[in-house]
Amino acid sequence: MSSTPPASRRDLVRGLAAGGLAAGSLAAARPAAAQPAATQPQGAAPAGQPAPTGAPVLANPQDRFPKPPFPAQSQPWPALQSKMDPVPDCGEASYRGSGRLAGRRALITGGDSGIGRAAAIAYAREGADVAINYLEAEQPDAEDVARHIREAGRKAVLIPGDLRDEAFCTRLVEQAREQLGGLDILVSNAAYQHAQQKLADISTEQLDQTMKTNVYAMFWLTKAALPHLPPGAAIIVTSSVNADRPSPMILDYACTKAANEAFVKALAKQVIGQGIRVNGVAPGPFWTPLQVGGGQTEEGLKNFGTTVPMGRPGQPVELASTYVELAAATSSYITGQIYGQTGGVGWP
Repeated sequence: MSSTPPASRRDLVRGLAAGGLAAGSLAAARPAAAQPAATQPQGAAPAGQPAPTGAPVLANPQDRFPKPPFPAQSQPWPALQSKMDPVPDCGEASYRGSGRLAGRRALITGGDSGIGRAAAIAYAREGADVAINYLEAEQPDAEDVARHIREAGRKAVLIPGDLRDEAFCTRLVEQAREQLGGLDILVSNAAYQHAQQKLADISTEQLDQTMKTNVYAMFWLTKAALPHLPPGAAIIVTSSVNADRPSPMILDYACTKAANEAFVKALAKQVIGQGIRVNGVAPGPFWTPLQVGGGQTEEGLKNFGTTVPMGRPGQPVELASTYVELAAATSSYITGQIYGQTGGVGWP
């Protein structure tokens, strides 16, 4: 086989370097047998097998998942994914792995639901052992994630606790490392968001909770993990399109997401000498418990996703392969990047 990739693959890689969709582009350049199911329509058959009767090979992405308007609903914070209507799709029935993370050991905060849950399921099906962090009130969702991880034949470690506590963040890293036998992927994903109409409505308590959950915890976790991460390890931070296109309704949240992006870009330069890569993901509107637990107003939740060209919110499974791509050893030249997945708004 020639060592020079075909021009079409070079074009795809250039697109990734510019901040395109990581997983979708590279998956298109790999043989079909190596693609995870997250890149295929639900119901598609594994490579080499006939598709089930009536299963589409291709589908309009606008129609693939639920569209607004959504039923009126709210839950006390932190909300449970299992009680949402519709329940978010995190790849439970569709994501297929291909061993891209075999033998890896990952810690994912907010891994019980939403984007963190999708990453946890994908990582396990790609061959990684996974530790997840969540709040005690989210135990039912966490237990369900653990079931999916174990059904994939991988080890699941559940560590509940509040990331606003620096001492807990340090213990979390130590417990994950001890129970997994090491650590080489850190996904700082947990976040807090509460919509407010005006700056005057944002209390000091809310600001403190948003900053500590979204920014302080990221610092504390990374600081605790770095001495133990080997060359080739990956750190991935979940930012948001709000870092660059802030919504007036979630001003404090947008500030923290901008801090996430700055952290990624600065830390990537600082630790590449240790062989550690640092990247971020900036989702647009995604259907997760963050939204029903106070992250959106009642009207905003009903019409969630209508403002983007896709015309609907993303589902967590649509981000899963991006988190896999950024953790995989094949992405060894990618660091200091923010990958936007925004439903057509633009990058990020």
